[in-house]
Amino acid sequence: MADYEAVQRGPLRLKGGGAGLGAGKRKKKKAKDKAKILEQIVSSKKQEEEKKRGLDKRTPAQVAYEKMQEKRQMERILKKASKTHKQRVEDFNRHLDTLTEHYDIPKVSWTK
Repeated sequence: MADYEAVQRGPLRLKGGGAGLGAGKRKKKKAKDKAKILEQIVSSKKQEEEKKRGLDKRTPAQVAYEKMQEKRQMERILKKASKTHKQRVEDFNRHLDTLTEHYDIPKVSWTK
């Protein structure tokens, strides 16, 4: 019993003070902060676009190629998002039904 006398009783405390705030309490962000963040994001995007215009060393063909790549990628994403998982499974099962028995997985058990 003497081994357990040095054990701290009570809740654990974090280092660094902060005695005023509990672990579950957080300060709420104000709408001003959100507005400032949105303004910063918009301004940074505008600055990036301006830099791209000035530093863009791509040929018109390269620009068109990248636009088409983005368009095709968006089409692929929309195509995949249009079906639910259940529909994909049903389509896959229909595909498996059309295959010949050559592709079936053989039984491995020797007892049956």
